[in-house]
Formats: sequence, structure tokens, C-alpha cells
Amino acid sequence: MAVVKSAHADESSLQIVESFNKNGDETKNPNDPSDKRKREIMFYMGIPLLVMLITTAALGIAVGVYGKKLFLAHMVIASLSLCLAVAHAIVGIVWFFPF
Repeated sequence: MAVVKSAHADESSLQIVESFNKNGDETKNPNDPSDKRKREIMFYMGIPLLVMLITTAALGIAVGVYGKKLFLAHMVIASLSLCLAVAHAIVGIVWFFPF
């Protein structure tokens, strides 16, 4: 059994695809001020995240290698790092992942 498409169906499909491409071009402006602000917010979230990750590593080394009594501080900073990392990932996916 052969399926034959009509010319009208091909034209309407082409129009739909063209409208998606046209809308996509309008929304992808690299000089958009709101996009710049979003990148700044992500950067400002990333700075404390890196600081907390380095602090967590330093406290972990102090506890593991040198036997310091800093395990509770290590776990608190690690928990805060995890929370900020999850928030950073969610915000990045919501703002910048192309749906």
C-alpha cells in the first residue's frame, strides 16, 4: 500500500517549519540585555560555589590527612556547596538550555 502526500500538506509543513525558524532567529539575540544579566547572575553564583568547593576540599584534606577536628565544618560547607551547585545547575538549564 503506497501513501501519497498531497502538495497542500507539504506546503503547510514547510510554512510551519519556516515559522519556527523565524521565531528562533528573533529570540536568539546575543546582545540582549536580559541575557547579559542572566550570565552575570550565573557568574555571581559561580564565585561562591568555587570558593565553597575549594574550602570543602581543604577541610577534607585537613580532616583526612592531618587528623584535624574539622569534620562538622567540612560537612556543613559540603552541604552548602551541594545546594548552591544544584541551584546553579537548575538556573542554567532553565535559562540557557534550548527547548
